[in-house]
Amino acid sequence: MNPLCALSCFSLLLAAATSQAPKPCIVPDLLTGGVSVMTANGSMMTSGTLAYDAFGRRMRARHYGSFGNHTFAVDELMLYQQETMYEINWGTMSCRKLPLDTYFMPMHVPADAKLLGQAFLGSSSSWGMGLLTNTWYGQFPNNDTYSTVFTEIGCLPLTFSYFSPKSGWTLISTYNWVIGLSNPLDFFPPPFCYNVAMEKSAKPYTFFSAMESLAMKAKSMA
Repeated sequence: MNPLCALSCFSLLLAAATSQAPKPCIVPDLLTGGVSVMTANGSMMTSGTLAYDAFGRRMRARHYGSFGNHTFAVDELMLYQQETMYEINWGTMSCRKLPLDTYFMPMHVPADAKLLGQAFLGSSSSWGMGLLTNTWYGQFPNNDTYSTVFTEIGCLPLTFSYFSPKSGWTLISTYNWVIGLSNPLDFFPPPFCYNVAMEKSAKPYTFFSAMESLAMKAKSMA
């Protein structure tokens, strides 16, 4: 085989391998599932449900959690198109209306994410024994770092790890995903939130800074 032919074959193999590499993906447009969160370097843990609407760019997260001996419940409605987040307290029938940063919705692989690798959760020895996943990593504009794991088939989120020098590690795990929504009213605030004024904040909230704020409040109450 002459050098030119060998080089051409190598180029074709490289192109084929590159085309088969996993690409950043977007989850199904409507999802409902379970979620657990560990933040404040493991001091605060929550579990609950999550509803996601890509069409309206909306999320609703309901958590029950603990910080030390203190337990709490939180209900967060994130409306990215309106750049608004509601923190709803059903115990006191009150809510906070907060500015929401729209840069990142934690339900897709960012276009600039880098592929760390591909692996099976479980085993690939037989059908049904394993789940093929892709792990991605990257940085936010503020230089905080993240890594995230999605299924290769279906692009369903499994875990999301986030590190901030200010607050430490946050780990989000999701499970029991169902494609579709069980209750469209999840994306509307309750009536007692209608006339609440937007609070002023030096920075708009993100999904993660909201969890940090929740951890600080739980810590002060513990």
